[in-house]
Amino acid sequence: MTILTVSGSPAETSRSQHVLSHVGNMLRLRQQPVERIAVRALPADALLAGKVDEPSISRALHQVDCARALVIGTPIYKASYSGVLKVFLDLLPQGGLDGKIILPIATGGSLVHALALDYALKPVLCSLGARHLLASIFVDEAQARLVDGHLELTETIQARIEAGVGDLVQALSTTAGRA
Repeated sequence: MTILTVSGSPAETSRSQHVLSHVGNMLRLRQQPVERIAVRALPADALLAGKVDEPSISRALHQVDCARALVIGTPIYKASYSGVLKVFLDLLPQGGLDGKIILPIATGGSLVHALALDYALKPVLCSLGARHLLASIFVDEAQARLVDGHLELTETIQARIEAGVGDLVQALSTTAGRA
């Protein structure tokens, strides 16, 4: 069973995408199998029209279905997660996140946007059946910078990300023991 990273960033070179890639790499270093979906790479017309039978959309939904855990990353725009991510989440069936461990991660301009995870994203995830939501990680501009295409993190946010990855691995190990 895999961990699936889901990038809700509409931009390929965003801080959100870089942070999510960093988390994926950390998980791989812990011998965790990781797959990824970049929602922006899915066909926009199929996403917006809800064409779940379009092959790439169908594959992405199958990846969600097969994953034991999801790391969902998004930038915060106008006090909410990205519209690209919302369109994708809308395609999941009711209960599509049942039994899955979820680590939500968001980036934003300042800590003022941090509550968007709890008040905008988490209720949608819960409505899709997510019951094992790990502590959210919010990364602001002062904590993560892109310098020459490389991610630079402050020690504080790196420690929070390491703790989140550790919690995810621990949750996977705990739920595997119950399976």
